[in-house]
Amino acid sequence: MIDDMNKTMALIEELEASLPLAAVARKELRAKMHKDVGRDFPRECSVIEVRYLGDEAGILCHLDFGSSDTQNSFHVSITHIKFNPTDPLTRKIDAYSKHRIKRLRKLNNF
Repeated sequence: MIDDMNKTMALIEELEASLPLAAVARKELRAKMHKDVGRDFPRECSVIEVRYLGDEAGILCHLDFGSSDTQNSFHVSITHIKFNPTDPLTRKIDAYSKHRIKRLRKLNNF
């Protein structure tokens, strides 16, 4: 098991209570979205929904870039976005992300 279920579920509850959350899409994520959709995306976005997809995908975030694009819905792992460093949840999100990445690397022998 990659995630500590108790900590993960507690984090999800806190995230859901704080929605929408201001976030920043990482450069690599924006490049992938540009390649897939064919347009540029701003750095700033909002997380408008979170879900837990188990060890396979972890915490998934539904992003809103503030456009009227209704054809494209963006759902990404929480590890692909950054949050405001002054937000109290950021430390918990970062701890979850670091733990998850470390466990995945260990399981995949990276």
